[in-house]
Amino acid sequence: MRFTSGGRLHATFEFGELRVISLRDGYIDMPPTRLRDEDGRALDELPAAVPLAGDNLRLSVNAFYVTDGTRSVLIDTGASDAWHVPTMGLIYDALDEAGVDRADVTDAAITHNHEDHVSGLIAPDGSEAFPKLERVWIGAGDASVFAGRRLEPVRDRVVPVSEKVAINEWATALPTPGHTPGHTVYEISSSAGRLLVWGDTVHVPTLQFDRPKVSWELDGDQAEARAARAALLERLSRPHHFVAGAHLDSPGIARVTPSGEGYALEYLAPPIG
Repeated sequence: MRFTSGGRLHATFEFGELRVISLRDGYIDMPPTRLRDEDGRALDELPAAVPLAGDNLRLSVNAFYVTDGTRSVLIDTGASDAWHVPTMGLIYDALDEAGVDRADVTDAAITHNHEDHVSGLIAPDGSEAFPKLERVWIGAGDASVFAGRRLEPVRDRVVPVSEKVAINEWATALPTPGHTPGHTVYEISSSAGRLLVWGDTVHVPTLQFDRPKVSWELDGDQAEARAARAALLERLSRPHHFVAGAHLDSPGIARVTPSGEGYALEYLAPPIG
């Protein structure tokens, strides 16, 4: 995985025969009281290593575009105008900055049903954001989000994921319930290794790699989310594995290594945004 170029809202990586582009949708500020210990209680004290914006945690919001030059998959779609305007909803500008034509997106792979991941399928003017979209992959447990009026235009293209399934020759959907019932990780394979685009497995990277048992209040099943995180971190510590996270610091692509009782995170590109 090699960083090749970037801008204010995107970073491009060469990943074997694939190109991976991190897209910054923006950021959201959340109170530290969202963090939970292993017993489900708010943390007594926030470590000094965790930075605050005022009194809040500042979470980056990232999406990821992957292409082999012929087929393209967009993993998560940002918030559009559904949540926390004006600090979010920048994915369309990020795609433009990266030189990506929205008509090139035929598959959208959604990690879960929260607004900052799925709402960008519909542009602020109510039109479909990706005019040539053929399929929308999402965990079966989260597919009911398409029953709402906002996402109705793409409902007929939804593909519910209930087990490991190939999207194409290099992208595979892996159900990882916990944060939501249908939370799904997407594994991207190339000659350079494997990239796990893991959605909301981690919300606060400056804390949850060092202390992976710390969970998030909005994890629907905290014990299940904790177990999923432990399994994914162990997997990511293997050679030639990389992670792309929705809430890792933008651009959010990194290498994971064991460190003490937890893990260390090494970003592969300078920060953006």
